[in-house]
Amino acid sequence: MNKHSPLSAVLQPLNTANGLPNEHYIDPAVFAEEKQSVLFNNWSGIGFGKDVPEVGDAKPIEFLGMPLLLVRDHDGEVGVFQNTCRHRGMILVDKPRKILGAIRCPYHSWCYNLKGELRATPHVGGPGQNTHEDVKLDSLGLIRIRTYIWRDVIFANISGDAPAFEEVHSELMERWKDFDQPMHHGGEGASFRLDLAANWKLPVENYCESYHLPWVHPGLNSYSRLEDHYNVNELGKYSGQGTLVYRQFEGENGEKLDDFANLSSKWDEGAEYLVVYPNVLLGVQRDHGFAFVLEPVSAERTIEHIELYYVKKPEDAPEHETLREKNAALWKEVFEEDIFVVEGMQKGRHGVKFDGGRFSPAMDGPTHCFHHWVATQVEKGREA
Repeated sequence: MNKHSPLSAVLQPLNTANGLPNEHYIDPAVFAEEKQSVLFNNWSGIGFGKDVPEVGDAKPIEFLGMPLLLVRDHDGEVGVFQNTCRHRGMILVDKPRKILGAIRCPYHSWCYNLKGELRATPHVGGPGQNTHEDVKLDSLGLIRIRTYIWRDVIFANISGDAPAFEEVHSELMERWKDFDQPMHHGGEGASFRLDLAANWKLPVENYCESYHLPWVHPGLNSYSRLEDHYNVNELGKYSGQGTLVYRQFEGENGEKLDDFANLSSKWDEGAEYLVVYPNVLLGVQRDHGFAFVLEPVSAERTIEHIELYYVKKPEDAPEHETLREKNAALWKEVFEEDIFVVEGMQKGRHGVKFDGGRFSPAMDGPTHCFHHWVATQVEKGREA
């Protein structure tokens, strides 16, 4: 590290470090730099397996301007492809749909199967000639994006150069191994979409610390107090927070949601809320979990895609519908309470004399870990 680098102050120990400079939140040029060095070069969340639940389901998405296509193939596996025909670059699928036969380009009808393999090239050799010796089908399949699915989040490594997901996140996966079991999306009422006038890093920073609870989440803080929380500071790996007093929601007659099976006693009243760098926020509790995928739209706009998951499918536990609705409403209230501070920090980053800020040595360890990781990735990109 160059000691004169603008990020050298960020890479200091927690007690003396500064936060990331303003340009990492408001400058389109730095946003473009982070797009490659932070988001494309690592395992970023782009979507959810539940969005393509059945064979033939296809959903087009954009990630940082890149057109992608999620597809569930005949083996039940989710593939992610560049949503671009290998012929003349036409977008293949423009809205979610069921593909019964082939992925057919609407321009010249080149056809691909659900694994992205090119299978037909009508008239490519002239009228009625569907082959040509110089058009090699086996080398013109759709560009497949390297992916890994964990806790239903589809993680993508766009560059293809990152170490294996299981290697990068081995310690986090081991930490949460109790929850390595089936979970099911909670249905229509378990999905939220929040549009924030803020850089994508600010909801990460806010999520991974509990310092703000007394002032921003008074309802939550009334039973899960600041002193009931602990920090998770795994420098270079992941960070976040946990609580020692998670309490299950109860219905009018004392009924509760089903617990995940064979959990250790840690989870009787414990819960954790951790960041999978760079842009996925996960929460685990004994009876449900949730996932955020943060979609960076521009330097100053982010869309939060939030999904809730349970032990049973909604149709297999209709008696818990009221509990699921209550749970979703309470979390939605908490998530929406954060909007004003995240957007307020974004406005504050236009204060030209702000130096990135300082961290509370006792309370801000998780946020410092995230800043340190982002700065490390940016420096790595600048040295390449």
